[in-house]
Amino acid sequence: MADAHPCILIPVYNHPATIGPLCDELATLGLPLLLVDDGSDAECASELDRLAAKGHHLVRLDINQGKGAAVRAGLVEAQRLGYTHALQVDADGQHDVGDLPAFLAELDSAPDTLVIGYPRYDESVPRIRFYGRYATHIWVWMNTLSLEIRDSMCGVRLYPVAPLNRLLAKHSGGNRMTFDTEVLVRWYWAGGAIANRPVRVHYPVGGVSHYAVWRDNRQITVMHTRLFFGMLLRLPRLLARHWRKKPKADS
Repeated sequence: MADAHPCILIPVYNHPATIGPLCDELATLGLPLLLVDDGSDAECASELDRLAAKGHHLVRLDINQGKGAAVRAGLVEAQRLGYTHALQVDADGQHDVGDLPAFLAELDSAPDTLVIGYPRYDESVPRIRFYGRYATHIWVWMNTLSLEIRDSMCGVRLYPVAPLNRLLAKHSGGNRMTFDTEVLVRWYWAGGAIANRPVRVHYPVGGVSHYAVWRDNRQITVMHTRLFFGMLLRLPRLLARHWRKKPKADS
């Protein structure tokens, strides 16, 4: 990690109860924290001001724009501050911090790799979320002609900042829930390297979700349709990439 300069990026929208304890846990990793306030209400904004006063870097969006917009703003700020990598972590405290060092370990051997988390659920996971994710997984596997992206919805991933910002300057990935999935598909289409690492996930009782069923499902459906036609345009290149990776039979 000698030449890498990573930070932890946390997009925040109305998680006043979890963001403080999460920052305390993440501080044990010894990395700077970059918080993006996505237009939170007064209670959460006040908590973020308190965390900023403790030395955590805070970017504030005046109005709520969505997770994708918050992550993009954070990545731009991360590059401005000189960070080479950003470990994105969700603000709800669902992910086990003890699993995050394995993501950072990739910086030694594969600094250009985008490392994606895939969830290891405990018994707290709602069944509808557990099974519902597979519709998106199938679309992603179709749109990449690959199983390399094991899970495209997990909120933990390690981003190489500069190359990802170049990609996002051309394709924003959307402002809301479509971002996490689309950015990975487009990274794969661009030939970017991918690794997958497990992360334990716990759904706390009374946890806050900002998933808007009708709005987000409609946007996700439109995204998958758009990416499908994008895949068709890239079909020869994707097939060639798949063929190059296919193990050759022994002669």
